[in-house]
Amino acid sequence: MEADRNTYRKEAHMLRRVGLALVAAVMVATTAAAQDVKPIQLTIGGGYTSVLGTAKDHWGNAGNFTVGVLFNLNPVFSVQGEYAWNGVKKKRLSLPVYVNPNPGAGDSGVPTDFFADGNMQYGSFNVLAHAQTHGKAKPYGIVGAGIYYRPVNITTPGVGYTTICDPFWYVCYPALVSVDQVVGSRSSTDFGMSFGGGVDFRFHEHASFYVEARYHYIWGPTINVPAGAPAPSTTKANGQFLPITFGFRF
Repeated sequence: MEADRNTYRKEAHMLRRVGLALVAAVMVATTAAAQDVKPIQLTIGGGYTSVLGTAKDHWGNAGNFTVGVLFNLNPVFSVQGEYAWNGVKKKRLSLPVYVNPNPGAGDSGVPTDFFADGNMQYGSFNVLAHAQTHGKAKPYGIVGAGIYYRPVNITTPGVGYTTICDPFWYVCYPALVSVDQVVGSRSSTDFGMSFGGGVDFRFHEHASFYVEARYHYIWGPTINVPAGAPAPSTTKANGQFLPITFGFRF
């Protein structure tokens, strides 16, 4: 029995030594790898933003600009605080405009152009997972969530009365109203999330050029068409965007 206890003590002692050696090796390896990663990096970039889903019938594609701060926790994971501005091109919508609010049966109105100018801005918190490759090109995945702000400004040269129900312009007048009630500036601030990926191309010890594509989904406000309207319904101004960004981290 005493011999068995001694053998058990020796084996346990050896296992502890092996375990400590493994922990020390992992710590050394992590420290050595971490020395190649700058703890904090600034990011700046720009590119092209595509409007997806039903919103593409109300907005035009345009450019984007983004700036952020990247905190590298270790060689694999980083967290990022980011602000981005995405412009959307002016979109034209033709609506019938009537001279008075009670048109006759044969009055079809005058087709009149309405224009919407706007943008999509957001502040988000992102998590990045970097692939551990040996080359200068390192792919990564990114997922995030944030607050999205979407203002719109509606203009028209027309004067008179019209009907419109457009969730992405944040207006819904199923009955004839003065054009003055349609034109103007409106906005919506909503929660959204994003996911995508990119590639970092290192050209300096602590600097890289990156290319990134990320899908954004925004839960917009609900627009209710009144029950007395010819086609009562409920619709949402949910947004979908796909920015492709080129930038630098340093």
